Amino acid sequence: MRLPSPLVLAPLAGILSLTHALDLDIASVDSVRSTASTLAYDMMTYYSGNQSGQVPGLLPGPCQSDACYYWWEAGAMFGSLINYWEYTQDDSYNHVVTQALQFQIGPDQNFNPPNQSRNMGVDDQDFWAFAAMDAAEANLPDVGGDAPSWLALAQAVYNFQSALWDAATCGGGMRWQVFSFNAGYNLKNTISNGGNFQLAARLARYTGNQTYADWAEKMWNWIEGSPLFYRQDNILYIWDNTDADKNNCSDVERHAWSYNYGTMLVGAAHMYNFTDGAEPWNTRVHEILEGAFFLFFPQEYGGNIMTEFQCEPTSICNNDQSSFKAYLTRWMAVTAVLVPDTWDLIMPKLQASAQGAVKQCIGGENGRKCGRQWYSTTWDGSQGVGQQMCALAVVGATQMNQALVPKSAASGGTSKSDPGAGGDASTAPDIQFSAITTADKAGAAILTILVVVALVGGGIWIIL
Repeated sequence: MRLPSPLVLAPLAGILSLTHALDLDIASVDSVRSTASTLAYDMMTYYSGNQSGQVPGLLPGPCQSDACYYWWEAGAMFGSLINYWEYTQDDSYNHVVTQALQFQIGPDQNFNPPNQSRNMGVDDQDFWAFAAMDAAEANLPDVGGDAPSWLALAQAVYNFQSALWDAATCGGGMRWQVFSFNAGYNLKNTISNGGNFQLAARLARYTGNQTYADWAEKMWNWIEGSPLFYRQDNILYIWDNTDADKNNCSDVERHAWSYNYGTMLVGAAHMYNFTDGAEPWNTRVHEILEGAFFLFFPQEYGGNIMTEFQCEPTSICNNDQSSFKAYLTRWMAVTAVLVPDTWDLIMPKLQASAQGAVKQCIGGENGRKCGRQWYSTTWDGSQGVGQQMCALAVVGATQMNQALVPKSAASGGTSKSDPGAGGDASTAPDIQFSAITTADKAGAAILTILVVVALVGGGIWIIL
């Protein structure tokens, strides 16, 4: 299914004329696809990186305004468009996704571009690597030529991050920031360490290589042994961060965010699948899931509607936090197909949340911009990339099925492996299939894309 012309991408703003609230019937594939298409369109009105003179891959920002976004959220957005393609079969944005992901790879082809060094957290890099893994697991075609494959980009991030293990403080783990001059370098947080765990687990499953699985186990053990994991009354609380410099990680900042649960959940689900359901991964999956249900699906709103309880009820979510539910949503949906006995637990919550999300998409200048509070039918007054991404993720997730199980090399995945990607083979596992050559890597700092720009009806069209 391809909604615009098969030869060109339609402008990302200015052609839809819908000005009314969305009408979703989750029992109808056509309804879900139509709704998701509108949500994706409205999300991409915030993006101009495919227009002449703009930088591919960047959203406006960063700055303190809610009109600006950090680099990582753009990577997450492109990952969401890969998921959108999987859920709806609409490939309208695939060229934009490919262009953006390849443009932001950086000189070492590991999503570490120099112009983002002031914002380079381990987690920021992870979200671009997640998008690359989404592409590999969905069989988005590799670009070919000198461009790195999707799998190689994720492997390069893994190789780079392996050197960031910090045994000198807190018994291990990784600091939040890659570079010591960035604020937050003193912290070791869940999304960075959990993101690295997730990446290693997904690489283990995709490649079948035990070295990645061993690293994932090492990372899990550190997180579980740190104050980031806390159990009380049979509930697992996953806290946000701990301070390596001030107290050697002896206490913790007690905020619980949905994406921290999501990254640990889907990593554990991939390890469950990689180990053919061996314990303790099934137990770990269910413990995380039960904690997520308790915290983010409160009985106050019926028990099936997702909420970012730390900030939504008081309307204080920032742009980062406004996107967090998108990741828990996607990663719950993937867990449902990787760990079959979670399906009946997860899907009713995603379906109810999708219906709630669409009822919040009633604001803004077009009358259908999405807010955050899915438990309310009154628009909460917020809008932005994160709100659109969350609604898009949960509406699309209602279409998850066994045909959409993430692919691996053993199940039809075609992205080429490069275990030494990123230029440092010292941390690379010994994987023997489909590696691109050193000569291929040498010329791949930036993908060469032929862009033909034409002005049509006052809008900018980009043909890739």
